[in-house]
Amino acid sequence: MSLSHEDRVAITDLINRHGHLSDSGDLDGFAELFTADVAYDVTDLGGGVLSGVAAMREAALALGDRNPVAHHVTNIVLSPAADGVVHAVSKALGVRADGTVGSLTYTDTVVRGADGWRISHRIVRARKVPLRG
Repeated sequence: MSLSHEDRVAITDLINRHGHLSDSGDLDGFAELFTADVAYDVTDLGGGVLSGVAAMREAALALGDRNPVAHHVTNIVLSPAADGVVHAVSKALGVRADGTVGSLTYTDTVVRGADGWRISHRIVRARKVPLRG
């Protein structure tokens, strides 16, 4: 499978929009980015695997003031797969209210449905050690 320029832009925008929705508190907007049954794996951050957009919303609300004040995504790399999905990996920076910054890696599975591209699976891994995968 090859990706058109339009598909690459749409998927990149999809990944980028997560931070904007999170930072503005538009948690209902997650339905525009993720499949309804998304598996959102924040095990590495102590949160387990969240199943579905509603669970993501509830987890963000439960974190309250412990949520980052800013999410930044960069270095997005898209790899089309033979099964019609796209695998994406990107770097993320989370800025906390106290000014500290955490580095993350997002590993996404992106699928095209009736409403366009959506993330069906995301693994969030904290970057804690230099020069290691």
